Amino acid sequence: QVQLVESGGGLVQAGGSLRLSCTASGSTFSSYRMGWFRQAPMKEREFLATISATGARTRYADSVKGRFTISRDNANNTVYLQMNTLKPEDTASYYCAASTQYTILLPAKTTDYTYWGQGTQVTVSS
Repeated sequence: QVQLVESGGGLVQAGGSLRLSCTASGSTFSSYRMGWFRQAPMKEREFLATISATGARTRYADSVKGRFTISRDNANNTVYLQMNTLKPEDTASYYCAASTQYTILLPAKTTDYTYWGQGTQVTVSS
């Protein structure tokens, strides 16, 4: 039902910044809580950030709090992840996801999300 497409990944030096975008298909985007996750090789998919349907509330993992900012533009069916002060340990494939469940305001588990993008690679050097 929903297709998510990430973009904006790339190679950046430590301390640099990237902004990831995720654009969703369909007319129900504004009803979904959206999240960003990342997965490094041989590691579990890790929660990064989530945002409520209206964008009024957000939650961040401790590892990125203060460095990453999630935002959304419902008029354009897009969610963003602004990543600042990047570290080599941020290197991973980054995924956006949409949650259709309604019992958790700010879901932070992979199982809380229904739709996933294909991922975009972020590599932080040095």
